[in-house]
Amino acid sequence: MQGPIHRYESPLQKSEMNSKASVPAFAHHYNIWRTQTIMASPLKSLVCDDGRYQEAFELFLQRSSEHQCMQDFIHTQLPDILTSVGDGKPHLNVIGVGSGAGLIDLEMLSELHQKHPAATVENEVVEPSSQQLHNYKVLVGQKPELGFIKFNWNQMTAAQFEEHWKLKKMTKKADFIHMVQMLYYVKDPGATISFFQHLLSERGKLLIILVSDQSGWGTLCRTGRHQLCNTEISQCVTTADIKSYLESKGVSYQSYELPSQLDITECFTEGDQTGELLLDFLTEVLDFSKTASAELKAGVLDLLRHPDCSVESQGRVIFNNNLGVLVIDHQS
Repeated sequence: MQGPIHRYESPLQKSEMNSKASVPAFAHHYNIWRTQTIMASPLKSLVCDDGRYQEAFELFLQRSSEHQCMQDFIHTQLPDILTSVGDGKPHLNVIGVGSGAGLIDLEMLSELHQKHPAATVENEVVEPSSQQLHNYKVLVGQKPELGFIKFNWNQMTAAQFEEHWKLKKMTKKADFIHMVQMLYYVKDPGATISFFQHLLSERGKLLIILVSDQSGWGTLCRTGRHQLCNTEISQCVTTADIKSYLESKGVSYQSYELPSQLDITECFTEGDQTGELLLDFLTEVLDFSKTASAELKAGVLDLLRHPDCSVESQGRVIFNNNLGVLVIDHQS
């Protein structure tokens, strides 16, 4: 098993200094998180309970502008990115890594079709959740206009797909690969990016979407959220980490920032079920409100309310959910 790329070995080595300089109180929050997570019994990852995770994820989508900001990007910026993909080829190969229920995938495939209306598409869908894969298939079944696409369904993780691809000694190249909000769930983000980049055709594009370092998620990562994460399952990764990796390898990229918000007001109401579910999602801890110590919970709530994470407007607490997009070309 490979370890994480260098930037993930000690997430606080570089960021602790910056955090303390800009927000001294964060050092106090980090000490609470670190002490409590070491002394208390290990907290269970939300990902261990797929039903609870899916419920939390659906609530997150309802309460945030995440899909809207992605759709805005897809309809305004992505078409220009896709212009050179394929270069007039009659057939295009696409790989969606961590495709979920397919909503965002199909938006991107629609834009690809508008740019290359004469091309047929073979789409490899890579998604470990059987429920999400089922939802994706149902969605496709409702859209007869997708007849130009052949769907290959792969119920597996990115690592399993890579192993499967190598085992079959596949030589097929992809014209467009997208990885939306999934790099948190691989052991080695750098190695995963490298593998999929090598699958690109000469004019292919690899598109990555994940949380921005300038978001509330970035603040949580810099101040100890990784202490809550089970690194065997997930880890804190932001656009800054991926940019650092790409630059260390001499890989050029295009970068975009997508403004997004998440209403977390109910998190601050004791016993509120919506708030508890959102806290599970934000901390990635199963039943966080019930299993975390009082000190740890107070530290997390204080941090979530801090101006570097959220703003308060008209009685609501709005978390900074900004995303980042990175676009990588084929590298010979």
